[in-house]
Amino acid sequence: MKNLLRLEELAQFLVCVILLASMDASWWIYLLLLIGPDVGMVGYSVNSKVGALTYNLLHHKAVALLVLFICFVIARYSPGTPKEIVLAGIILYGHASMDRILGYGLKFGDNFHHTHLGWIGKGR
Repeated sequence: MKNLLRLEELAQFLVCVILLASMDASWWIYLLLLIGPDVGMVGYSVNSKVGALTYNLLHHKAVALLVLFICFVIARYSPGTPKEIVLAGIILYGHASMDRILGYGLKFGDNFHHTHLGWIGKGR
């Protein structure tokens, strides 16, 4: 089952890469896809609870979908939705899928290694 879920996440990640390619995204956008949302780890410099909140904010697929939904609402009432907002939604969604392929999930507030997919690392 675990491999099936990883394949599902891989498919979602590839859709995001294809969307970026269809939008003629610059090379640095793909770099943001790989590491950009990880800026949310900065919250761990405060404590585990703040770190989990900031990390999860940038790694939750519902947040990415909310950003894309806002794009569609803006486009409906005001033509010319900024491309950057659409790119941000795709990057957030694609990065979350990539992390889940690698076994990283949304964080609990007690420990960085405690995720909704289980514990990260050895000995757990």
